[in-house]
Amino acid sequence: MTSLRLDAAGVSDTVIGLVSSSYFVGLTLGALFSDRLIARIGHIRAYSSFASLTAVTFLLQGLHFDPWFWLFFRLVNGWALVGIFLVVESWLLISGDQKMRGRLLAIYMIALYGSGMLGQMKLGAVDAFGHTEPFMIAGMLAALSVLPMVILPRISPEVGHIKPLTPWHLLKMTPTGVIGCFGSGVLIAAVYTLLPIYLQRAGMNVAQVGELMASVILGAMVLQYPVGRWSDKHDRQVVLIALSVLCAVLSILVMLFPHSQTSLTVLLFLLGGGVFAIYPVAVSHSADRSATGELLGMIQGLLLINSVGSAISPLLISPVMAKVGDNGLFLAFCLLNAAQAAFLLWRRRTRPAPVPVAPFEPAAQMSPTGAEIRVTDELVQATMEREHQDDVSQDGPEAGTAPAEAVK
Repeated sequence: MTSLRLDAAGVSDTVIGLVSSSYFVGLTLGALFSDRLIARIGHIRAYSSFASLTAVTFLLQGLHFDPWFWLFFRLVNGWALVGIFLVVESWLLISGDQKMRGRLLAIYMIALYGSGMLGQMKLGAVDAFGHTEPFMIAGMLAALSVLPMVILPRISPEVGHIKPLTPWHLLKMTPTGVIGCFGSGVLIAAVYTLLPIYLQRAGMNVAQVGELMASVILGAMVLQYPVGRWSDKHDRQVVLIALSVLCAVLSILVMLFPHSQTSLTVLLFLLGGGVFAIYPVAVSHSADRSATGELLGMIQGLLLINSVGSAISPLLISPVMAKVGDNGLFLAFCLLNAAQAAFLLWRRRTRPAPVPVAPFEPAAQMSPTGAEIRVTDELVQATMEREHQDDVSQDGPEAGTAPAEAVK
């Protein structure tokens, strides 16, 4: 709604990009530092504080329109929202052991994408109330979210300080994973912040924009699982290359059919499935290379790299739209995916992809604490078995006979 409101007011693409980027900068800062606050004041008080800040920033957006004030409001909003995710995901972790995390992740994904899709579908109905009412409704919902936390009994889990692997370590371990997660962050942020503007300028009203954005999220929710199963049975680098090429082709097709809502619905459904699947496949590829003790730090590090890509995305793409027109969005999509595919092809020739070690798990861009949900018992066991097989192959067949029988 923020991007649509700014565009309707005639704000330049560059300023819209800055305001949009500030939200993702807030997400990144919150992911790095909010865990300390939660550990100090406790989960319930932290959640209440974050939810209150979220409500206040939404209400202030509705009460006062100024792009530069909104930039600050969105920065605080992003920081507060990731704090909410940190609290919720910490509780998810104590709701079951590693064997249950796959089910928790699936339920969490359905709730996350389902609520996002519902919100987009109701965008037109909410906008019909007026310019300020959507922000008021968002503020009220944020305030009401505190009630379950303070009414229902909860045992606060312990939150350890987040220690993701450094970018340089990740680049040495999995360049494909780093580029895939970074590129995914750039693309997904552009989908959320700039695609609504493109659709509005193509002649769609707010209700139609919401419906088309809902088709993007539906594609992300529905297509991740079949793509993931495909990546389990084939080289994950090949899957990432195919997804990048598919997204580039779909971007060209959207530019060719910008005014047909039926065509756009189908194309954006497929584009959402492709763009949102790149991140979990890239993480799964990285897990295939990771040591057991580095799994959590690796996933958290890749999430932060994804967040950095999201933060710079509007700053990179909005000037392209200002320079070449609205089609600059999908031109940038096409070029970014083509460059990603070219890099992955080069990596495939330089170093073959590892054999998948554990079944793919669908995932959204969660908080670093929530990334621990992905470290299931099945993934840890599969990684340990792969490390053992690597040791056996290095020691030779004679040294590895007894351990191999023990694994069986």
